[in-house]
Amino acid sequence: MWGGTEESRAIRAIQAALDSGINLVDTAPIYGFGVSEEVVGKAIKDRRDSVVLATKCGLIWHEERGDFFFHSDEKRINEGGSTKVYRCLEPDMIRWEVEQSLRRLQTDRIDLLQTHWQASTTPIPETMETLVKLKEEGKIRSIGCSNASPEQMDEYRSAGELDVDQELYSMLDRQHEAKNLPYCAQNNIAFLAYSALGQGLLTGKMGPERTFNEGDQRQGHPRFSVENRKKVNQMLEEFSPIAEEHDANLGQLAIAWTKEQYGCSHVLIGARDEKQALDNAKAGEITLSDDELKKMRTIVEKHTPDIR
Repeated sequence: MWGGTEESRAIRAIQAALDSGINLVDTAPIYGFGVSEEVVGKAIKDRRDSVVLATKCGLIWHEERGDFFFHSDEKRINEGGSTKVYRCLEPDMIRWEVEQSLRRLQTDRIDLLQTHWQASTTPIPETMETLVKLKEEGKIRSIGCSNASPEQMDEYRSAGELDVDQELYSMLDRQHEAKNLPYCAQNNIAFLAYSALGQGLLTGKMGPERTFNEGDQRQGHPRFSVENRKKVNQMLEEFSPIAEEHDANLGQLAIAWTKEQYGCSHVLIGARDEKQALDNAKAGEITLSDDELKKMRTIVEKHTPDIR
């Protein structure tokens, strides 16, 4: 979905991240229709005990059950694609998915299993009952949800212990600051921010001349229009003095800002190769002062209303 990559390159990226001190690897069956989990399994095979391994369940493509979600081809979401993806959290399907994930990941347990998207066809307490049983059996060690509302998290918590909420969150996507982030902070739930670099927009490396490879889901997306990229880069330019103060690049600064936000405990960052993984890891060494955070918040709120 990002224009393709080479397996050996991806494995080196994961291993470089682990060598640099990162210990959480988050994946999902739907990423590459199983390929992502297989790559992760190969990358961590000899260091499984030092990795917090997170994956997901609830998006299926081998059966037409649950809520239809989207069509896809082998490269990306595509209305003309022949593969149909459904949101399904029925108990037997969760169990089947877990067994497939364990096989692909070459492991005997999943440290964190998250429901990828919520499904209307199965009551949440019924889904949670299955997850709790899997935890009791030792196949998973903790339970999370993703793309969920506080009300849905209440339903999960009514039937067991909910450890994690994973949501879209970055400088460009701040809708969860109103509800999910404070909810997680107040209820001791970890908040995992995904797409924290805005799918590359917040790295400062995506100029107006950038083109996207075939199969890259950013190709033709309004957020990645030339006009939008110019607006984002104008915002990032105002961060330059703070980045220089910390001897950091703009992407590292965006990661550091995200992890400092109220309620946010983890920042999930993709890496295409070893260099990107090492760059990302350095963001963990940055501590922003209250004054710097205030300045950055002012800049973000000034620019983002004009960014699609």
